[in-house]
Amino acid sequence: MQKYRYTAVNLQKHKIKGTFIAQDEKDLGTQLAKQGLYLIKSSPYTGAPSFFTLGTGKVTLAELTTFCRQFAIMQNTHIPILDCLDILKEQHYSSYFRQTLQLVYDDVKSGIVLSEALDQHKTVFPDFFRSMVRVGEVSGKIDVIFESLAEYYERDTELRRKAKSALSYPLMLLVMTLAVLVLMLVVIVPLFRESMAEMGVEVTGITKIVYDMSEWLLANWMYLLLVIVAVVLILFIVLRTEKGKYYFDALKLKIPIVKGVTLNMVTARFARAFGLLLSSGMDLSEAMDSVEIVIGNRYTKHRFHMAADSVRQGMSLTTAFEAFGLFPPMMNQMITIGERTATLDDVLTRSCKFFDNQVETSLTNMTSKLQPIMLCFMGGVIGVLFIAVYSPMLSIMNGLL
Repeated sequence: MQKYRYTAVNLQKHKIKGTFIAQDEKDLGTQLAKQGLYLIKSSPYTGAPSFFTLGTGKVTLAELTTFCRQFAIMQNTHIPILDCLDILKEQHYSSYFRQTLQLVYDDVKSGIVLSEALDQHKTVFPDFFRSMVRVGEVSGKIDVIFESLAEYYERDTELRRKAKSALSYPLMLLVMTLAVLVLMLVVIVPLFRESMAEMGVEVTGITKIVYDMSEWLLANWMYLLLVIVAVVLILFIVLRTEKGKYYFDALKLKIPIVKGVTLNMVTARFARAFGLLLSSGMDLSEAMDSVEIVIGNRYTKHRFHMAADSVRQGMSLTTAFEAFGLFPPMMNQMITIGERTATLDDVLTRSCKFFDNQVETSLTNMTSKLQPIMLCFMGGVIGVLFIAVYSPMLSIMNGLL
C-alpha cells in the first residue's frame, strides 16, 4: 500500500486536496470515486514533515491534554472518530500538531484504525498514550479511555506545575545572593579598598581575604567565565546522554531534601497509570511494559524493568517491588491488599488521591526546608561582606575617639 497526495473534484466541481492510502493510482481513483470525488492528479506521498509547516518540536503536554479532553467529550456524544479528528485538526493547536492530526485523519479516512494511525507519529504521541488507545479500541471503551487520559495528563501537569513553583523561590534567592556577591566584590569592595589604601589603613583578617577575592575576581573574571561556560556546556552534553540522565535521576533519589519529592512523584504517576491500564482490561504483563514509559525517572525505570522480569518468572508484585526498593511502604501495602483481593486496579485507582497528596506534602516540606537554608546562606554572605567592608572604618572611628 502506498500513500498518495491527490487533487480531485467533487460533483459541484470544487477542487479538493488530500492524502489517501491505496494500492496504486488506479485503486486511488476507484476509492475516491466511491466518495463522489474524481481524481485529477496524484503523486506518492512520504509524509516527511516540512520545516516551515510542521516545525521540529514535539507537542506540549498541555496540547495533548486538551486533545484528550475534547476527543472524550465528542465521543461521549457519539460523534464518529473520523468526524472527531476532522473537527480537532482545525482547532487552535500548534501548526505542528494540526498537521500531524491532518495526517492521522487521512490515515483513518483511508481505513486504518486510530491506534495504527497514531503509531506512525511516535514522536508526537507517547507510548503510554498509544497503548491506552489500542486498549480502548479492543475493549470498545474509547470514550472512557480518552476521558481517563485527559484526567491523567491534567493531574500530571498540575504536579509538574507545583514542583516548579516550589523550586522557584529558593532558586530566586540563590540568584539574588550570587548577584549581590558579585556586585559587592566587583564594585563596592574595590572602592573601599582604594579609600583604605589612601588613608594608609592596615587591612587584616577577614577584610584582607575579601579584598584578595575581589582583586582576584577583577583580574581573572574572563577565565572564570570561561570555566563556568565550559562546566555548564559539559553538564548539558552529559545530561543529554542516556547514561548521564540515568545517573542524574539516581542522584535525585539520594539527595535528602529532593529524595522524598522524587519518590512520591514517581509513585503517584505509577499508581494512576498502572491502575488506569489494569482497569481498562490490559493484562498484568502488558500493563507493566506500558507503564514503564510514564515512570519518568530512568533509575527507577531500570529497576522496575528488573522487577517486571521477576514478576513474569512467578514472583508476586509486592515481593518484587520490595526487593528492588521501588516504592514507599504504603504503596507496597496497597499492592498487597489488591493482589489478595483481586482488586488491584480498583485499589490503585482509589489510592491515587492519597499519593497525589503525598507529593504536595513532600513539596511543602522541601520548600519549608530550602527557604530557611537559602535565607541563612544569603544573610551569611551579606553579613560577612558587610563586616569585611566596614570593620576598617569602625577601627578608624574608634581610634579617633
